[in-house]
Amino acid sequence: MTAGWRRPSLLPLGLVAVAAIIILAGGTIRILDAGESCPDWPKCFGTWTFAVSEEEQLQWWDDNPDATEDTRGAGYTYTTLEIFSEWVHRLLVGLVAVPILINALWMHRLRDTYGARVRNTAALAGVLLVGQAGVGALTVMYDNRDWTVALHLCMATIWTSTLLHQYIAMRKVEGVSWGMFSTSATFLARHRARTDAFAASVLVLLALGAWVSSTAPGAQYNQACSIGFPDGWPACRGQLLPSVDHTGVLVQMVHRLGALVVGVLLVLGGARIRTASRAAGEPMSLYRAVDFTAGLWMANLLVGAGYIVFADADGFPEGLSLLHLVLGVTAAVVAISVTMMSRLVSPLDHEGESE
Repeated sequence: MTAGWRRPSLLPLGLVAVAAIIILAGGTIRILDAGESCPDWPKCFGTWTFAVSEEEQLQWWDDNPDATEDTRGAGYTYTTLEIFSEWVHRLLVGLVAVPILINALWMHRLRDTYGARVRNTAALAGVLLVGQAGVGALTVMYDNRDWTVALHLCMATIWTSTLLHQYIAMRKVEGVSWGMFSTSATFLARHRARTDAFAASVLVLLALGAWVSSTAPGAQYNQACSIGFPDGWPACRGQLLPSVDHTGVLVQMVHRLGALVVGVLLVLGGARIRTASRAAGEPMSLYRAVDFTAGLWMANLLVGAGYIVFADADGFPEGLSLLHLVLGVTAAVVAISVTMMSRLVSPLDHEGESE
């Protein structure tokens, strides 16, 4: 097997890094509130560049009277930076399509070495990228409605997890000696329902978080519970159990309580896996992976709280919003990767026969 920097598995790993940059670029669009800065797709104000003056923006609206009006009202214009953030996000998605295609073709060629799972995972990554581009177009068509933003983020997370799973599967074939691969298939299967539930729960809460961050017209869910300590957090509008007659309050409270419940379940679930690992004489790799996910999740709870507590009349600390996104996506990718990684261990693996 090829060693060092020439390993084929470095391609999906590099694509994971690119996916992270694309997600970070998407988060930057959110904190700049520039999601509608390119009202058409795939072009931007009818051009392929980001240098669109205020006069050119207004002229585009005059030339396209049937286009959906910007939620900020007629006559609103964007800065070059705001347009650039959306433009470069789209550019990155377009550029990454080339290595994604190369990845799929190469893995098909190497299928006798790495197997059908790796080939199919690489192909799935390509399909997901096309789907993600389509969802991105939907966010433009529907003016960043909350459900489109949530779907866009979840698709990006699943796409990133798919690429990471391909890398992990390839490293297993390449003979890496990670502790998870030394754990028995029987033990991993016994705890798979738990790790599956962790992954699904984290992904659902990530979607709710994207919903909370929505700034679509009539939404502003991030402001629904007021700001500051303690009225904005841990309370909501000054109450621990506020009235949920406002949609924003309902979404916020479901997100907050859900995040707390998932955090507790991750901690308790990790503790049970640790106890079971010791009793069965298994490696502690599965426990450490779940514990790492729990640590990311708890840290993100504090960041989310800080976003509300440190907000003031001038606005929210959007740097914390971006960090909240990064930690949330990382926790989701790790949780998904853990449960998918456990599926790579077969009862036929010599190193996994610990029982």
